[in-house]
Amino acid sequence: MSFPFDISQLTTKERLNLIGRLWDSLAPEDVRLTSAQEAELARRLASFDTGAQDAVPWQDMERDLIS
Repeated sequence: MSFPFDISQLTTKERLNLIGRLWDSLAPEDVRLTSAQEAELARRLASFDTGAQDAVPWQDMERDLIS
């Protein structure tokens, strides 16, 4: 695949912006997860949900780190 311009001439910020625009142009159905990825996502979400009540607000963490 060729591009109408030399991507290596873009700045890092411009390349990251291009990556973001390309990613945003994809619809959810364009990016399918494998069954293993689905299972891992479900495991992480369940772990997050069960540990959510143990979460500490950032302001509390920041205060503890500073003092």
